[in-house]
Amino acid sequence: MLQNLFEINNRLFKICLIGDGGTGKSSIVERFLGKGFSIGYNLTIGTNICTHTATVEDREIKFQIWDLAGQQRFEFVRKTFYRGSQAVMMVFDLTRPETLKNLREWKQEVLKNVGHSVPFPVVLLGNKCDLQQKIVITQEEITKFRNELRIDFLCDVPFLLTSALSGMNVHEAFEILGYQLLQHRQIATPTKVVTTS
Repeated sequence: MLQNLFEINNRLFKICLIGDGGTGKSSIVERFLGKGFSIGYNLTIGTNICTHTATVEDREIKFQIWDLAGQQRFEFVRKTFYRGSQAVMMVFDLTRPETLKNLREWKQEVLKNVGHSVPFPVVLLGNKCDLQQKIVITQEEITKFRNELRIDFLCDVPFLLTSALSGMNVHEAFEILGYQLLQHRQIATPTKVVTTS
């Protein structure tokens, strides 16, 4: 059964959401799936896996989303979850500087497990932008990290401010990642993405 999850066909894209615990990865996925926002924090154990369909230039594709647990104690099992991944969405909390800093360790983990796949599509998300009074990470810090990612993954790295609470830029983030995946796969030259449940 697990073997089937690793088999990726031309219409199925496996992507991993990575970043520290509490950055809002699971809430972002729930927003994308149309489930709204849940108050409170539920720990992801290992990984959560779900699928969601999108139509890109009249082509139906399916995201297979692996929401990886951010806690350090799950690090030893995560390497198996990267198998077959075709893109990553990196998430940090705009109110917690260490979550951006720690993405450098996540970056190394990705490179170690899928480094042979570069150029490798990446989207960077600064989540919890609704907490404007608590934001402490500067644009300069974000730009510096994006430049590092461009060098390591050999591709442009879009950055979006997101809010799982309001839904701001959540769908747009997956749409942009869909663009990158199609360009990487050379299936189409994407112009518009319409998400469907």
